[in-house]
Amino acid sequence: MHFTLRIWRQKNAQDQGHFETYEVHDISPDASFLEMLDVLNERLLKEGKDPVAFDHDCREGICGSCGIFINGRAHGPLRNITTCRLYMRHFQDGETITIEPFRAKPFPVIKDLVVDRSALDRIIQRGGYISVNAGSAPDANAIPIPKPAADRAFDYATCIGCGACVAACKNASAMLFTAAKVSHLALLPQGQPERRERVKQMVMQMDMEGFGHCSNTGACAVECPAKIPLTAIAQLQRDYIWANLTPDPYTR
Repeated sequence: MHFTLRIWRQKNAQDQGHFETYEVHDISPDASFLEMLDVLNERLLKEGKDPVAFDHDCREGICGSCGIFINGRAHGPLRNITTCRLYMRHFQDGETITIEPFRAKPFPVIKDLVVDRSALDRIIQRGGYISVNAGSAPDANAIPIPKPAADRAFDYATCIGCGACVAACKNASAMLFTAAKVSHLALLPQGQPERRERVKQMVMQMDMEGFGHCSNTGACAVECPAKIPLTAIAQLQRDYIWANLTPDPYTR
């Protein structure tokens, strides 16, 4: 297979950036998208040119590092998938593929396709810790948790923090990410003591980072590789209102 690649090249956050066009040939249909970029970079290095910078780590759809905007969609043309799990057989032979970084004000470009997503880390850090005793693991039945609540908490906890929800949203909102991080603790007994303060602090940090408001289009859930449902945002909204309107019983 052969492809024409329109790739965004940008030296740093201060550079205006531009698209450059490359041709790649003899690409196996079973090659992953990142392996195709590896082939291109090997050629560029042999030609003495600067390779295309892109984020990656596990290449197993687990770490959330490989965030790339492909043909106008976060992670590419398939729903609920990471870039590293996208294969070239999902494209037409001879197709022109446009490749860009995730575009959002809180995600400044470091170089080419690599963006700084540390704003998401700061949202998590603002949530603080949970006040549980450290030590040996408790018995599985020591704290009864209803199975529906445990299942929902697990669903929300699977967020890998890739930022696709932000890239997919026309307002660059981080609501789905923040909701997943807030809600999986809000549903568990261990997360109750700091529940009110946690949601207020994390939403405050999200706004301080410059993320937009929820657009209500649901594009975030469509692109989310972990399939975080929109119910997470509903849970966040309920918790935020509840935290601001009711007294905190854990506050002395």
